[in-house]
Amino acid sequence: MILQTKNWYVLYTKPRWEKKVAKQLENKRIEHYCPLNRVVRQWSDRKKIVLEPLFSSYVFIRIDDKDMAIARQLDGVMNYVYWLKKPAVVREEEIRIIQRFLNDYQEVQVERTSVNVNDVIRITEGPFMEKQGNVVEIRKNTVKVSLPNLGYTIVAEVKKSNIEIIPIYSADQIPA
Repeated sequence: MILQTKNWYVLYTKPRWEKKVAKQLENKRIEHYCPLNRVVRQWSDRKKIVLEPLFSSYVFIRIDDKDMAIARQLDGVMNYVYWLKKPAVVREEEIRIIQRFLNDYQEVQVERTSVNVNDVIRITEGPFMEKQGNVVEIRKNTVKVSLPNLGYTIVAEVKKSNIEIIPIYSADQIPA
């Protein structure tokens, strides 16, 4: 007997098709999650709370590998989101974190960033120019960087435009 395990994947949808794709998945009885954010919208005569997709063009599905083609063929689905040339698998814990976060907070904003916490960076402008450090926290336009090579751990807030990520190579990837 072969045990099939279901994984969470991310479907990439046409713009503004997230709820329609979720409805089709529901009709096909495919487990899915389309995180909806409660947002207050102002019209000329009133305010109203509306539910908008938290991630534009993304719907999460939990499905067996053998059934992945079914979801891919639905109207409005462009493809799966890929990571390292395979459909990206999302951990169950990450789905639960998103669910809890949306239950606790309204008007959540998602920011795409190319800098991650713990990245090693070099500061390219400003008083700490050419210093290396580790990203401690990411904000809208700045990052907090720990600069341990000064002899102390100093945390400086630096504009994102003034840093560059230092790639970390394994021994067999070191460029010539």
